[in-house]
Amino acid sequence: MKNYYKKSIFIVFFGIFFLLINSCRQDQYVQNVDAFIGTGGHGHTFPGASLPFGMVQLSPDTREQGWDGCGGYHFSDNFVYGFSHTHLSGTGIADYSDILFLPFSGDLKVDSTGHWGSKFSHNSEIAEPGFYSVLLKDYNINVELAATKRCGIHRYTFNRNATNSILIDLKYRDKVLDSKLEIVSNTEIRGYRFSSGWANNQMLFFDIKFNRPFTNIEKLGTSIKSDSSELFHGEDLKFVFSFKLDEGEKLLAKVGISAVDENGATKNLEAEIPDWDFDKVKQNAAENWNTELSKISIITADENAKKKFYTALYHSFLAPNIYSDVDGRYRGRDMQIHNAQGFDYYTVFSLWDTYRAEHPLFTIIDQKRTADFINTFIMQYEQGGLLPVWELSANETNCMIGNHAIPVIADAIANGVSGFDKFKAFEAMKASALQNVEDLNYYKSMGYIPSDEIGSSVSKTLEYAFDDWCVARVAKILDKNDDYKYFLNRAQYYKNVFDSSTKKMRPKVNGGWKSPFDPKEVDFNFTEANSWQYSFYVPQDIENLIIMSGGDKGFSDNLDSLFSSSTQTTGREQSDITGLIGQYAHGNEPSHHIAYLYSYSGESWKTQAMAAKICRKMYSTNPDGLCGNEDCGQMSAWYVFSAMGFYPVQPALGIYVFGSPQFDVTAILLENGKQLIIKRRGSGDYIQNVKLDGKDYPFSFITFADIQKGGILEFMMDDKPNMDFGKAVENRPKSYIEPSLLPVPIIKNNKFVFYDSLNIEFEINAKNKIFYSLNDAAEMEYINPISIKDNAKISFEAKSGMLVSMTATAEFFKGQTGRSIVLESTYDNQYRAGGDSAIIDFIRGSNNFADGKWQGFDGQDLKATIIFDKVQNVNQLSAKFLQDINSWIWLPKYVEYYSSLDGKNFHKVGTVENLIDEKREGAILQEFTLKVNNEKAKYIKIFAKGLISCPPWHKGFPYQGKAWLFIDELKVD
Repeated sequence: MKNYYKKSIFIVFFGIFFLLINSCRQDQYVQNVDAFIGTGGHGHTFPGASLPFGMVQLSPDTREQGWDGCGGYHFSDNFVYGFSHTHLSGTGIADYSDILFLPFSGDLKVDSTGHWGSKFSHNSEIAEPGFYSVLLKDYNINVELAATKRCGIHRYTFNRNATNSILIDLKYRDKVLDSKLEIVSNTEIRGYRFSSGWANNQMLFFDIKFNRPFTNIEKLGTSIKSDSSELFHGEDLKFVFSFKLDEGEKLLAKVGISAVDENGATKNLEAEIPDWDFDKVKQNAAENWNTELSKISIITADENAKKKFYTALYHSFLAPNIYSDVDGRYRGRDMQIHNAQGFDYYTVFSLWDTYRAEHPLFTIIDQKRTADFINTFIMQYEQGGLLPVWELSANETNCMIGNHAIPVIADAIANGVSGFDKFKAFEAMKASALQNVEDLNYYKSMGYIPSDEIGSSVSKTLEYAFDDWCVARVAKILDKNDDYKYFLNRAQYYKNVFDSSTKKMRPKVNGGWKSPFDPKEVDFNFTEANSWQYSFYVPQDIENLIIMSGGDKGFSDNLDSLFSSSTQTTGREQSDITGLIGQYAHGNEPSHHIAYLYSYSGESWKTQAMAAKICRKMYSTNPDGLCGNEDCGQMSAWYVFSAMGFYPVQPALGIYVFGSPQFDVTAILLENGKQLIIKRRGSGDYIQNVKLDGKDYPFSFITFADIQKGGILEFMMDDKPNMDFGKAVENRPKSYIEPSLLPVPIIKNNKFVFYDSLNIEFEINAKNKIFYSLNDAAEMEYINPISIKDNAKISFEAKSGMLVSMTATAEFFKGQTGRSIVLESTYDNQYRAGGDSAIIDFIRGSNNFADGKWQGFDGQDLKATIIFDKVQNVNQLSAKFLQDINSWIWLPKYVEYYSSLDGKNFHKVGTVENLIDEKREGAILQEFTLKVNNEKAKYIKIFAKGLISCPPWHKGFPYQGKAWLFIDELKVD
């Protein structure tokens, strides 16, 4: 019987393999990719030519500015500026678009904004993996582009009998720090472009060769000519190279790039495109893509689903990008030249996004490249001192939060990926987790990040806690027990921002909860999200989160409320919050795991339904087929996993939670030579039962070990749920930390300022005792409210048996009586400080606008009146404002002060002009002080003239951004 069963499995396996081979012949993989998906809406992808993880992204540029121009191209455009050699895939910040080519015949055409370029039609566009073509309507030129790893090749067919030329623009897009162009011969030019954008100091070198000699050179930009007539330097290099070509003739140009030097660009070009065979480059690119895409094969009658899947897989393979040259040299984080020994060095690590699904996908299907990524991390640690956060072209942008190279490394180590020094990697993980920076210092000392001190306080606390679990996971594997205990304890710091009364993650201010609190509010306590979207982010300890949420039912009910709530958010406008189902936002990464959490409370059937719904609703084959930024592959990697039928909720644990498989058959080609074949039997979204190699598999998840064994995973599906599948506790996915930490106690009345006296009260947990120290006195147990009548500082912690919480502190200040304030302007609720009286409470704000002590007014002037109980003799008036232009905050243009004895008849006391440049960067605190001579007043009125809107030179201007006005204190002496 056993032999018969094994023989049956072999026959089934061979039959499926034969079907897959015929269903996905090599020429069909690339045919199922639509590179225009994601180029519309807010996907921010590009349609041009690139190889998997390639250095070159040779693509059209249709949009220079604006959020939806981050990828350089938007499907709604019909005017193309040219074709540049580097692009980012799906980011929310613009950069790249280096070395722009524009072929033209006759005179250059311009659009309404003054850009050179040409009209084009989508009807003439072709975009395939590794290849792009379009007709330039204004010049009747056929443009064809293809790419290798480090090079691009252009083929232009000039269809007019006119002067045919190429404009090469080294100034296009971001700020040029320096550039050089050298005429090597009449068929070759070399040089470099150093620029500052998202990456502060990007260095790119190039070598360009033509298959025909140019006959004339015209300089369009300003430049500095060196001693040689063939060498040019400057920040505005634009040249036109003209060629003698007959109508219908083709001109080829091939371009090698390097971050190392011009010789590196030349070597890359010689190695990768040694001849002028454009079609061979195009064919090699298709074959390269077919090899990568064939790692996962599917069978489905749904052609749209097939196109969605292979485009998602394609997008997942566009980044990170190789950064080392063919000789192994690369530019390191120290901006010096190094040599990669035995691995390829990469750049473009969007880790806040990609650690969630894209890198776990690579751990399964591309372990060699995963090892290269981690070797790159180690080199960046050795050369830059820390693991990357969001590294771009040797620059650490420090965009986004957390230290999410850590879970990428942990996922690899936990799942047995080799090819790198695990101990050196662990050293780097610890260094990043223990670094001496302000937010981590609060986190390490208090067990959470206070929102009155640091922005994104809740999100940072939660994400650092998951990173800490990853460090602990690796420490356990490497037998570093002290590190394991320390970081496992830190992994429980999420408890300190969980509000048991609302069952939400909530900001903390001065030892208590931020109030008022609206979980739908988008503010700077959360990163591109609100409390709803972050309240389920505890992937390392979901079982305790369930307990804290009221058990299985309470947790599931909370999830139900998330998905069924209104899609309306409050607070600030956040363009990243898209793809809403209730308050679930699939268009941004913090939500990506949430649909799979039902399985942890025994309701796998709800996970199945929601995962299937998201697959169908949030992904399409249209140009706007992504509901949010692609984010270097994460948005697509979510779909790849979910369409296969499982998802890595907790990277580094080796558990993948079942959802709802979308295809009849999926085959994953593993690097160990085995295949995992996933079969879907029946219709509907709901799993009835699962078999692995013919045996019942009662779990609502699969392990990494079982995936690596290969075999046949069968899902029996139906349109009605089997509510018992995965319900038993032993069949649920595991995510649990044995509690070793109590949450920090909560102060109820936590306002900074009080008048007369204050009773400090704590929220009581019957299981815990609270201990406190007032003004550094001896520690006492909290029994009754603590009465204070003067300024006070209190330290406090909780204890229960052997468990103890972190120690937190709060400060209280006694305010002055005898005055009040009336605001005629309306502050934004997320920057309300202590309410109306905050600007006369004598509490000074820091240089951090989000510290809870500043009042913020957007798109308006500030008008306020101080009312005294009796007439004052005034000698000085002063108001403190903040400027932080990267946060769209400016000092007022001027401040006017008025005085009155009766509140009706005011006269101007004086005006203080702003002398600070509106373009000055950094956090700037400025007092607008006016000295007066014994002015008698009962009423003092202030008028501060704001900018109202972001000025034309500012990044917020294209978005019609409002300018903020931030005031902390209005003083009358």
